[in-house]
Amino acid sequence: MTYRLSILDKSPIAPSTSAGEALATSLAYAELADSLGYHRFWVAEHHGTNALASAAPEVLASHLLARTRRIRIGTGGVLLQHYSPFKVAELFGVLSALAPGRVDLGIGKAPGGLPLGTKALQAELATPRHSFDAKLRDLDLLLSAAAPEGHPLAGAEALPRAAVLPERFLLGASEASAALAAELGWGFVHAGHHDGDANAIERSLAAARIAGPQPILAVTAIAAPTREEARAAADYKVFKLHLPGGQAVNLGSLDAAEEYARQLGVRPIKVEERRPEVLAGTPDDIHAALGGLARRHGVTEFVLDSPIADRADRLRSIELIAAVPRRAAA
Repeated sequence: MTYRLSILDKSPIAPSTSAGEALATSLAYAELADSLGYHRFWVAEHHGTNALASAAPEVLASHLLARTRRIRIGTGGVLLQHYSPFKVAELFGVLSALAPGRVDLGIGKAPGGLPLGTKALQAELATPRHSFDAKLRDLDLLLSAAAPEGHPLAGAEALPRAAVLPERFLLGASEASAALAAELGWGFVHAGHHDGDANAIERSLAAARIAGPQPILAVTAIAAPTREEARAAADYKVFKLHLPGGQAVNLGSLDAAEEYARQLGVRPIKVEERRPEVLAGTPDDIHAALGGLARRHGVTEFVLDSPIADRADRLRSIELIAAVPRRAAA
């Protein structure tokens, strides 16, 4: 059995280009992935950043569904902490009715932006706010049924309800997230593109397999005609800002980390410079690495993320990867 390949797109804005150009590249990226046989194409959600144009994944997903023919389109993921589960259920009911059998609903737990953007997104939410776990359970319920008697939303029914429901995934990097996905029967995607620690991957995938579908592993992958070109493109850093209370957030630059701390009112700050785990090389190198991960972790699907903002290089990478036969997953 061979592994499937899917794509995560964050709509990166290349230097001296616009958000409109980044979104046009996302469209071209999805159309190419569709023609090359990739299984899924997911769009991310980020707020308040000049580096990414992916603030409204549901809107972008609708456009991509209309412009592609076969590939599954979804979110990687909707940041549920900011929204009403009822509204998210309605949105994906509409998307699934428009494109039956091609819609994925991926949910993420991160805030997805700087503190002032998060504050603005949540300004209209009632307090006290429900926990993420409670909101996810409500969303799971409302996707397929009316809220029962005794539930705070008793009688509420998110319509339209599509004949074919979206596939549901929780994105995370912890055993707790994996266990929650398994409890609900959702798919789990381990964010290996954020955390490439093999032991953490093994623990979360084991928790996800207790009751849920076969979990998926997300990785960062960059292919180029030569190893030198690929490694040059993979030479980037992530800045991990450590916050009071033990929390931490990853930012794309030192300036972004300092701005995050400023908006949060945190001083002094501790920032750790890190080089993320990246699969970079020729297409054969990429498949050799994916085959090794598939055998070690029993994974049969990978979601490929790429930090490349340049349109030509971005499209070339997935075209090169698709041109090489996939190694056996087991």
